[in-house]
Formats: sequence, C-alpha cells, structure tokens
Amino acid sequence: MKHFSISDAALKIADKLHGGYYTFREKLNLAKYLASVKADAAELPPVKKEREDCVIYKTICAALPDTVIKIDAGVTDESAKIAAKAVSDAKNKCLQIILPVSTVQMEYIFHKKAAAMKPFIAERVAFARTLCDEVEFVAEDASRADESFLSEAVQTAMEAGATSVTISDDAGVWLPEDAAAAVSRLSAAGIALSVRPSDKIGVGVAVAAACVKAGAAGVVTSAIPSDLVNTVAFADFLAAKAEEIGVSANLNVTAIHRDAEYAVKKEIAAKETEKNVKIRITGESTLSDVIAAVTSLGYDLSDADAGKVYEETRRILNRKNVIESRELEVIIAAAAMQAPSAYHLESYVVNCGNVINATAQITLSGKDGKLFGVGAGDGPIDAAFKVIEQIIGHHYELDDFQIQTVTEGRESVGHALVKLRHDGKLYSGNGVSTDIVGASVRAYLNALSKIVYEGNQ
Repeated sequence: MKHFSISDAALKIADKLHGGYYTFREKLNLAKYLASVKADAAELPPVKKEREDCVIYKTICAALPDTVIKIDAGVTDESAKIAAKAVSDAKNKCLQIILPVSTVQMEYIFHKKAAAMKPFIAERVAFARTLCDEVEFVAEDASRADESFLSEAVQTAMEAGATSVTISDDAGVWLPEDAAAAVSRLSAAGIALSVRPSDKIGVGVAVAAACVKAGAAGVVTSAIPSDLVNTVAFADFLAAKAEEIGVSANLNVTAIHRDAEYAVKKEIAAKETEKNVKIRITGESTLSDVIAAVTSLGYDLSDADAGKVYEETRRILNRKNVIESRELEVIIAAAAMQAPSAYHLESYVVNCGNVINATAQITLSGKDGKLFGVGAGDGPIDAAFKVIEQIIGHHYELDDFQIQTVTEGRESVGHALVKLRHDGKLYSGNGVSTDIVGASVRAYLNALSKIVYEGNQ
C-alpha cells in the first residue's frame, strides 16, 4: 500500500481571509487542530512583520512538534533569511520557493520569459538550500503552463537542490484526467511530486484522487473553507476509497470529524469580526460615533472612560486623518480605566528551543508579597501567560493578543496588546518593551489590574 502525505495550507490561507484578522489565539488553536488531525505538514505565509511574525511562528512551531513546518521564503535573499529565522525552532522545517510557471504569470508578475525564469528558479532554490536542508519548489499556476516548460522548470529546481516539488492549480482549471496526466509525466522522470488542486469548480476531491492514483506523493488541502480541497472532504474520500486504490495517509479521520465544525465556526467568527472591525474614526466623528465604535469592538466603558478615549482620538486626529479598529483598540488600552497595578513584574526568565518545551519562570509582587511560578506552554508567550494564571490562581479567557513594532531597527520597541474577557466584559492592557516577551507580560498584567480594580470598587 502506497503512503502519501497531507500538507495543510489553512494557516497560510487564514493570513489572507478577512484582511488577515485571525488573532494570535485563533492561529494557535488552528495549529493545535492540525496537530490533532495529524497533518504531515503545515504551511505558513511569508513573514510580513518580522518582529511580530517570528514570535507567532515560533509559538506555532512549538504547537506542532511532529509536523513539518513549511514557510514561503519569498523571492529575495533577505526574505529567505527571515523565513529561515522564523521557523528555526521547528524540529522539521522546509523553505518553499513559490514561483509561477505559466507564461501569463511569469510575464505579468516577474516580467520574465521562460528562458529567464529557469535560472531565476535555480538561483532561489540554491540560496534557500544554503539556509535549510529541506527546500520545496512550488510550481505556481502549473495547470496553465506549457507541458515542456513545466518539466524543465521542475527539473531545474531539482538540480539546484530542491528536495520536493509541488505543482499547483491556481486557476482552478484542472480536470481529473488532466491533473493525472501531468503527475504521470513528471513522476516518470523520477520526481516525487505533490499536488495542490483547486476546488473552484467543485471537482477538487476528484482531481486529488486522480493524482494520488497516478502516483502523487502528497496533496495540499485546507482545514478552513477556501478554494483548495477541504481537509474534511478529502478525509471522507480516504475513508471510503483509500484501501480500494491501495493508498494510505496519516490523517486522523476520527479527530477530523470530531472537530469538523471547528473550521466553520471560526470562519463564521472571522466574518463576524470582519463586520465589526471596519471602523473609521475621522475628524467629523462625534462622541456618539466613538462610543458606538468602542461598543462594536466588545468594550463596555464608563462615561468617564469613554470621554478619555474620545479626547485621545481627537488628539491623534490632529496628526492623521483616520483611526481604524486596531489603532482604536490601542487607544482604549492606553486611555480607558487606568487602574493601579495589582501586580508588579519583578523578573521573568523564558527558555525555548527546537528540542525543549517552552518554559517560563516569573516573579510578581502584590499586596501579599512576592509570588513565584514556573510552567510550560506552546511557545514562550503562551508559557508566560500560563505561569501568570498559575500565580494568581485564576484563568481568564484570552480574547485577543497583538504585537506591533513601534520603532524601527535592531533595538526597536515592541508594543503588545492583550484583551482578557471576564464576566462577559473585555479588559484591554498594553505593554511596551524592547523585549517582546516582556511587553506581552506587562500587557497581560495591565489588563489583569483593570479586572482586579473594577472588582474591588
């Protein structure tokens, strides 16, 4: 029985859906879901904000210890270096070189003819191979590529050091027989090939099945709704037909069906969030407009705190024209309900790596003196938050967590925003530090102080 692998692109797709509004916690939960269903690989989008994304990706890597982490390495030396750094803690990692092989995409996106694209493929793959032992060449828009050039491009990538190849139907035009023929041609040349079939015209599972029968070594699916073959639908195919066609995969079909509603629920939640976060505060906005925007984000502020937020928006609008949702949340965290500190951060030590679980050791001081805790988590920040919960003896729902770079450069200052939910209300906290873990811990304690202060009033 032939075994083939499943690479899930949900984390990459989530970065594009609804303006990328998937929170840190949602991304981490999605990663844990992929671990539970035993996807062989998880694909990550390219790094956009180095400081923020590297922290998030390291946490995702910790949550997927037995999964190959694939990351889009971009098309420059610098983007490849940053991608390699972002997944450096992963036990199994792979840099993806994603380049178009159809004439229309090569000329439209890269302004290159076929003759110039081949050396570019070789250059990018060879450089990526200096950074990582595993490099995957993804032939984008392969379903519209010239057959002979597709073969040449794939062969060029392999000769340059690619350890795996995926051909992708980005246009959504493959029929099962077309895809199977492409797989058969390339497999005949001794290439272990994976496919990324589209489900735009509703035949994605059939295309994937035909490719597997033709000898494909892997299939790319998505655990959340997208143009790709849905992981649940493909798992159903495997349950019904895998033995008949003589193939097997690691997917845990039971776990997939047990959590089948997860992706749909998250999709609905993301759409609801998208609807609520399209906020624009301008110079024409009144106090009522600002209060309505704050309420739509889930906050319930007193009249005094609402006034503070409104005054702060007026001050900021003297320097810019529009305030949108993320900026408004930072304003709420900074201006509303400034409570005295319930806990002071004395010290913290965080350890993480690709062969150990992330651990945190934190000392706080409060009205009862110094409090100390040690614990582990899925990544350094998750570990730190869990230790704080251990120290205070209470768990609060982490509604959102954001990291932003405030200044540029090696010594840049990071700003963290934490939203905790307690008794149906949101409490936001912010922290600033050149150490992003320190900023995150301070933001958590800031939100916690507001909960404690309000409870003692």
